[in-house]
Amino acid sequence: MTKTRFGRSALVIAMTVALVNCTSGPSEQELAAERQASKAAEKAEQMKVKRERHVAAEMVRTLAVADSRMAPIPAPVQPQYQDDFEQFDANPVKQVKDEPVSTFSADVDTTSYSFVRKQLNRGYLPEKSAVRLEEMVNYFDYNYPFPTSANRPFLPTVVVHDSPWAEHRKLVHIGIQGYELEQSEQPDSNLVFLLDVSGSMNAPDKLPLVKQSIKLLLKTLKPTDTIAIVVYAGAAGTVLEPTKVAQAATIIEALDKLKAGGSTAGGEGLQLAYQLAESNFDEQAVNRIMLATDGDFNVGLSDPEQLTDFVERKRQSGIYLSVIGFGRGNYKDALMQSLAQNGNGIAAYIDTLAEAQKLFVEEATSSLFPIAKDLKIQVEFNPAVVNEYRLLGYETRALQAEDFNNDKVDAGDIGSGHAVTAIYEVTLNGQPGSYLDESRYTSGNSGAANDALAELGYLKIRYKLPGEETSQLLDQPIMSAINATPAIMQEVNFATAVAGFAQVMKDGKYTGQWSLDDAFNLALANKGEDYYGYRGEFTQLIRQAKMAEEAEF
Repeated sequence: MTKTRFGRSALVIAMTVALVNCTSGPSEQELAAERQASKAAEKAEQMKVKRERHVAAEMVRTLAVADSRMAPIPAPVQPQYQDDFEQFDANPVKQVKDEPVSTFSADVDTTSYSFVRKQLNRGYLPEKSAVRLEEMVNYFDYNYPFPTSANRPFLPTVVVHDSPWAEHRKLVHIGIQGYELEQSEQPDSNLVFLLDVSGSMNAPDKLPLVKQSIKLLLKTLKPTDTIAIVVYAGAAGTVLEPTKVAQAATIIEALDKLKAGGSTAGGEGLQLAYQLAESNFDEQAVNRIMLATDGDFNVGLSDPEQLTDFVERKRQSGIYLSVIGFGRGNYKDALMQSLAQNGNGIAAYIDTLAEAQKLFVEEATSSLFPIAKDLKIQVEFNPAVVNEYRLLGYETRALQAEDFNNDKVDAGDIGSGHAVTAIYEVTLNGQPGSYLDESRYTSGNSGAANDALAELGYLKIRYKLPGEETSQLLDQPIMSAINATPAIMQEVNFATAVAGFAQVMKDGKYTGQWSLDDAFNLALANKGEDYYGYRGEFTQLIRQAKMAEEAEF
């Protein structure tokens, strides 16, 4: 009886354990195995989908190749790289005894810097012909002393210092600060915007950025200023008759309706813009056409010489023409520069909204209000002190020596508060490191080079006041030793860093072992207050240039 009860109890316990196992679900081991199997099945399904996609892609690729053999694929409407910059060589070294006089037109355009920045921000080195040293240097404001009268609107600052990239050579830094009009002195603006709305402007950094830029400008204009809008694509037309800025909502409404499409009848648009400007000419205002485009004119009046001649004739009417470039892909820089120069206006390039803010808000008075026209600069070097020299930049602005005194010869126009900076590199007599050999039959006077009071050369500046046709002259000697304040030397050194960077970007022909690191260190050490951050941005561009790749143009 005892054994039977014990056996029955064991059976009951075993059945109970089995029942519990059946009702409590699978074990942890079983669950883990089940999860692993599920993941394997999911991965297998993903691999199956990938294989199917790969097979489909191969089929499409095969069909595309077969189709391309039957018929060539048409070329894209707008290739990626068709930007066109005028080719030029850097100014050569000249011996003073052979050619003591250097003459050039002032240039305050900034297209080159903005275009170089856009390229570097994209990770590519700029096209060498896009690097114009004077436009790189003059992109920045410098803390030069200001003139005090609009009747004598320029004040030169001259500093002679050691060249950082060439031992035994000197740099002659010439900073010419323009008078800044007080708000009460600023005339009204009578503006005609000539906007390219062709199909190529259909990109975020083109027509949409044009609209944003004009809206920024509206905030800086007076209620009594006037704006009109002419557009051109396959044809040209007026979309906004002259309208006071007080009616800003009407102007913005006209802008917002603009859309891109069609070919580029720029010549026809330019003619219409001048007609509109002439019919609404205001003798008490600054009358200016603002051309905004991404490229060339390919319909109607499109020959560069014809366009330039047309603009040159029209400038006699007192209407200025400024050219603002946008985007990239088919920008014809040489034509845009020529139009602006012959139209007595500026050439600039807007690659970001921040650049629009700089041009149309922070520097609005410089962009709109001229204080002088036909500004020419001439330097005569003293052969008793200076052996050789070269002008850094201004290759496309060179003038003949006789052009300086000829008031019929056109030159650069300067806006309110603009400054012009020019830099010469010189080798003094008796110093080593000359680029050119001494003549066998002549020798310079090396003694004067050691005289701290020696006159290196003579600076002459010629300009016309607005509305006048007879030029005025400013002149002063360039001395060997000039005591510059630390504040001025900071400005001089930063400009030197920009000039050195531009030379390295172009070809580095005259900078020897001087590197991008040297440019970075010199710029960083002389960045100064940098209220708007443009100098800090420049130092970052130098760093980007070290990592940038060559682009195919």
